[in-house]
Amino acid sequence: MSDKRVYSFELAGRQLTFEIGELAKQANASVLVRYEDTVVLSTCVASKEPKDIDFFPLTIGYEERLYAVGKVPGGFIKREGRPSEHAILAGRLIDRPIRPLFPDGFRNDVQVINYVMSVDHNNSPEIAAMIGSSLALTISDIPFQGPIAGVIVGRVDGEFVINPTVEQMEKSDIDLTVAGTKDAINMVEAGAKEVPEEVMLEAIMFGHDVIKQIVAFQESVAAEIGKEKMALNLYEVDATINERVRSMAEAKLLEAVQVVEKHARQAAIDAVNKEVIDVFTAEEASDKELKQVKEVLYKIVKEEVRRLITDEKVRPDGRKIDEIRPLSSRVDLLPRTHGSALFTRGQTQALSVCTLGALNEHQMLDGLEVEETKRFMHHYNFPPFSVGETGRYGAPGRREVGHGALGERALKQVMPSEKDFPYTVRLVSEVLESNGSTSQASICASTMALMAAGVPIIAPVAGIAMGLVKKDENYSVLSDIQGMEDHLGDMDFKV
Repeated sequence: MSDKRVYSFELAGRQLTFEIGELAKQANASVLVRYEDTVVLSTCVASKEPKDIDFFPLTIGYEERLYAVGKVPGGFIKREGRPSEHAILAGRLIDRPIRPLFPDGFRNDVQVINYVMSVDHNNSPEIAAMIGSSLALTISDIPFQGPIAGVIVGRVDGEFVINPTVEQMEKSDIDLTVAGTKDAINMVEAGAKEVPEEVMLEAIMFGHDVIKQIVAFQESVAAEIGKEKMALNLYEVDATINERVRSMAEAKLLEAVQVVEKHARQAAIDAVNKEVIDVFTAEEASDKELKQVKEVLYKIVKEEVRRLITDEKVRPDGRKIDEIRPLSSRVDLLPRTHGSALFTRGQTQALSVCTLGALNEHQMLDGLEVEETKRFMHHYNFPPFSVGETGRYGAPGRREVGHGALGERALKQVMPSEKDFPYTVRLVSEVLESNGSTSQASICASTMALMAAGVPIIAPVAGIAMGLVKKDENYSVLSDIQGMEDHLGDMDFKV
């Protein structure tokens, strides 16, 4: 027997229903989300003990099941295998607004898994999964500091539409997914047909008004059936180690972080770190103590970089907050390709190559989306040598898939129609050097590669990564952020 509860909410004129207490009862919490004929099972589970690692181990899964649209998987095996590109992107979409909302120092393993079980293309399974993930975490005993919600915003004939249907999206000049809490937006992903900035800002705020309503609904459900949150066992650095390391290294690290060149700066920081670690190693400190020493050293660097940017408006490489790194570019590097271009911005460099093919060389999509083929592709590769390191090398990871799709979304808006240009177009962006904003460098290089290949794009596209660093009431908005600013800042907003 189950104690099933059903809660409903009207979203964009359609019923959004949550069934709780019947399915997957051994998880910390589970929610069956019905958005009209779209059905997603969202579950969450946390380990009982924290892991001995220096990051929060959160996994967000978005599992597509082809039975959801009445399909049998292709190939010889006839079952789902590795996640599709769309499933990876959907998982990343859900991850971004949820990940920041856990307590600092929380190290318990958390898995949020969404099974997409039925799909009505007029009612987004990604949005259903995002809201279902949030509600499952909110009513569970996992210390999630949400809830969050997300919506898709379109604009048809000048009017904003929440969660547009397939027909409405075909007419829309905006495709915006926005997510956040009741207080603020914390995730934006969008493509648009060159609409003014004021319109995009208005669309974001329009979406946030609806998000507030969905969050309030989740809070009312949690007030009725939510579990008491688990006792927190947060990771903290020993106070004595913290004080001693700071007295040994703080002054030297404050000098090291102001070295302008990336590798020289890192070498200066590494030298100070080694000096401190060698002292503790000579004293036969335990592995746990050495790990804490390294964490304090990292925090000193982070605090000083953020202080310099917010209080003194000084960036690690000496630039002004609105200054872009030096630019250079050239085309036709590769003689036997259809189009190639190299784009360099500071210590970030991307080589993009364009290949034209017949229409029958399009990509076949064996997934849950409306589209079954794709004639424009943008792929992104990030080898370890681009940052002067060795590491995993092989098939593209989730980050590479995400960055490739980001560039594809930007460039797709200016591609000619199939009628005007009846070719399959594939772009490959090879990142050769990286110090932040590689996805945006790939967009710049790919635009030039398209033009070098003779593709009649509507307009050139450029990309830049904007950052935000906030300390108390002081903040700085940064243009063209580099790797350290991305890693230690509060926002990475790719435009």
